[in-house]
Formats: sequence, C-alpha cells, structure tokens
Amino acid sequence: MRLTDFWERMAEHFGDSYADSFARDHVMSELGGRTVYEALEAGWDAKEVWRAVCSAQEVPPHLH
Repeated sequence: MRLTDFWERMAEHFGDSYADSFARDHVMSELGGRTVYEALEAGWDAKEVWRAVCSAQEVPPHLH
C-alpha cells in the first residue's frame, strides 16, 4: 500500500483533520506502543499500520 492510499483511507474513516490528530496522538498497542506516525517512521509497512488501525478502531470492512 502506498502512503497516499494509507492517508486517503485515514481521512475517509476519521475525517481530514482528525486523521492527522489521531495519527500523532493515539498510542496503539497494536503498533507496539507507538503512534501511527512513529510506526511509519520506524519502517512499518503502511499496509500493516492500516491493518492495526482497522483492528483497533473497528473500521468498516469497505475501507479495508
């Protein structure tokens, strides 16, 4: 998954402004105690990060 696709999905689920806030501030156990930004910066694949977000936030199946 490209990062642009990842951020489009984040915006579709959370809304443009909250997607960024969520990615910066929400520490997720599914990401090893990291935020979305920290996981991406640490080299996690965008698809794996998206799967973690989907699991933790009950993202509707049509956005997976």
